[in-house]
Amino acid sequence: MSAAEPTPVSSRPTGPLDGLLVADFSRVLAGPYAAMTLGDLGADVIKVERPGAGDDTRGWGPPWADGIATYYQGLNRNKRSVTLDLSDETDRGLAIELASRADVLIENFRPGTLDRFGLGFEQLRGANPGLVYCSITGFGAATEEAAALSGYDLLVQAMGGLMSITGQPDGEPTKVGVAVIDHICALQATVGVLAALSVRRETGNGQRVEVSLMGAALAALANQASAHVGAGVVPRRLGNRHPSIAPYQTFLADDGWFVVACGNDSQFANVAKVVGRPELAADERFATNTSRVANIDTLDEILTESFAAASVGHWVSHLGAGGVPAGPINDIGQAFVDAETLGIEPVVTTEVDGHIQRSVRSPIRLADTPVSVRRNAPALGEHDLEIRRWLEQR
Repeated sequence: MSAAEPTPVSSRPTGPLDGLLVADFSRVLAGPYAAMTLGDLGADVIKVERPGAGDDTRGWGPPWADGIATYYQGLNRNKRSVTLDLSDETDRGLAIELASRADVLIENFRPGTLDRFGLGFEQLRGANPGLVYCSITGFGAATEEAAALSGYDLLVQAMGGLMSITGQPDGEPTKVGVAVIDHICALQATVGVLAALSVRRETGNGQRVEVSLMGAALAALANQASAHVGAGVVPRRLGNRHPSIAPYQTFLADDGWFVVACGNDSQFANVAKVVGRPELAADERFATNTSRVANIDTLDEILTESFAAASVGHWVSHLGAGGVPAGPINDIGQAFVDAETLGIEPVVTTEVDGHIQRSVRSPIRLADTPVSVRRNAPALGEHDLEIRRWLEQR
């Protein structure tokens, strides 16, 4: 089925988390993305929102699709929406009832906020000992200072060190073009929830799962963080160069930019052959990866001059034929075109009650219990009536 064709209801398979109830008390990105991932895997996700306003991302446009902010759409499919005013005694009671029936609760309020409404983990576990309670925070709750800090992706990209290694060496620190820390935190939270559910299957007991944006940011620094923790190195901005591999960067051909991701000495020998400079592979300045990193400026000059002689297509084709990973720098539109050409099927189109939405397909592939999109991102309070009736049937 092509991406342009809506998925019919009858063909939607049962996912691995079918029968699991998730109470999504989160908003903006990290929490909603984690909840949506569980929904894609088959869970029934109920999104709890403020009456009248809802999730902040409902207003984060342009762009809009049929009057709906695409930012919100991309984080909230496979959910039902109920509006509950936690300052109202009746609504608060319904929220507590929902939490008492849920298998998983996800929240990303400042630490202690939900406790004031009777929705803290310790308050809920008595009535629902199997509850997996996932708290996503900006900087954790170990100190008052940490608990008081706002958890915004841009702030954590800055404070977590990512911006210090992103951008040109002589330019300003640069954020990544997407809220990548929120995204990574969401995936870490999802892993934590699934691990806790696995333990619950053996013990019957739920537990609290805590993930902070700051913790996720530091873990996501990977080799850069390891360089600091293990060797005392404080990495710096290198533009598109790699601190430990060369040549692993962008180059300018005669018609545009492309990347070369040369990961070993054998691949470099092939780079040298392709650019017509086979002697470079035997040059002591470039014979090993360590020597290439040490002499990166000189190597950069040589390869830049060589690559300027032909097109991106020429170099990508010839380097690829030589076993060297290389590719064009696509805009997002072309990235989706290439993904479609490669058979990745990156877009899923669904039709629910006559409303069609297009969203990015989950990258998770499960052979027997595949992920699916069963619900469009809901309108604010779209399922108020059915959910309230269900919660009132105590």
